Amino acid sequence: MNIKLFEGEKILHELVPHPLSFMEYHALWLAPLIWGLFLAWAYVKYSIFGNPYVSIALWIAGLAIAGIIASLLLIRWRIFITYMIIAGIAVLIMWKFDAWNSFKLLIPAYNTIVFIFGAFVTEIYRKSHRYIITNYRLILRGGMLIRKKRSLRYEKISDLGGEQGLLGRIFGFGNIIPITSSGFGLGEDESFAALGMETKKRFGFFGFAGGGKSVDVPRARSYYELHGVHPYREIMDLLEELIHENNIVPYQRRQIELQRKMVDLLDKKKDGK
Repeated sequence: MNIKLFEGEKILHELVPHPLSFMEYHALWLAPLIWGLFLAWAYVKYSIFGNPYVSIALWIAGLAIAGIIASLLLIRWRIFITYMIIAGIAVLIMWKFDAWNSFKLLIPAYNTIVFIFGAFVTEIYRKSHRYIITNYRLILRGGMLIRKKRSLRYEKISDLGGEQGLLGRIFGFGNIIPITSSGFGLGEDESFAALGMETKKRFGFFGFAGGGKSVDVPRARSYYELHGVHPYREIMDLLEELIHENNIVPYQRRQIELQRKMVDLLDKKKDGK
């Protein structure tokens, strides 16, 4: 990663996310791949899948459900749209070449090829992330087609958010989210509770009660945080030290400057006497 350094600036660490830190992204190709392989087995095992239109509709429904769940969890509806485009291309191929009678072979083969290719895309996406720690600032970058970049000086960081899952604790990686005083690096978790009741005898009654709650939590995209960095504890300690140094030093310098001015004034008074 080529960056322009300031005078006196030094690179302390250059990091990429740990391979296991992108498991949620790997699930985006692994789950549909398993679904396609299961259907390939079911097509052969059970005769009820003899109708190509019903069987293909079932495959598309599985992709749609997986896309909706993934989009809700990752807050990215482009995942669902991508799955539907993949399904649409498959239907177009079947229609164009009138291959409906070969669906038991074509659909599992197409599904396998597409989502194994997704594994390589996910790995390329992971490696596109670069996190540079210098003595002056953090430089965060990521993305394939559209590159995202964030440069953040330590004196602008008000807090650090940290997160380690089970795999992270075992293999020593985790997410570190720099939070600024403006709130960059914070997201909202929302919850809603509801209760309903209905009785139908001579009289009908329906009651409904609900409430919502939101909580600010450290959250950012993988290219706006130090996602899956290793070793987690060492990097966290280093950043806390750098933030502390860059927040204390300016104050100390102002105090020294004031003291020097006072000394100069006292010296001038003595010379005047």
